Amino acid sequence: MEKLFLCIMNYTGMEHKLLKVLVVDDEPEILDLLNYNFTKKGLDVYMAENGKKAFEVMQETAPDVIILDIMMPEMNGIQFCELIKSIDAYKNIPVLFLSATSDDLLILAAFSAGGSHYASKPIRLNILHDLVLKVYENSKKLVA
Repeated sequence: MEKLFLCIMNYTGMEHKLLKVLVVDDEPEILDLLNYNFTKKGLDVYMAENGKKAFEVMQETAPDVIILDIMMPEMNGIQFCELIKSIDAYKNIPVLFLSATSDDLLILAAFSAGGSHYASKPIRLNILHDLVLKVYENSKKLVA
């Protein structure tokens, strides 16, 4: 399988790295499904079952994009998003909320917390993959 590489210009020339995606969801089936399919598509996938664990994983991995469920134990997705958006080192990491909730107030709160996009479960994997790439590309344009 062909790997998806990012090209980053630095003063020494071209550097290649895998696009790193942190998936945060309290449903193990969702984590396994996204890990398997995104890895097959060439993404470097990290997983966490709640916001508290995600913060630990994020500090170790420095993800390029975060896919985040809203309703989780210990620290929900909105709280996690608010936390990382308040830290300079992490505030530019795009957050894509992926949730089964249809509660408009929660969805608005997700955007208010700093989420870039919202997608409803269930979602087709190809669409989610394309959305991850688009969210990442858009985040690079905003920072540049």
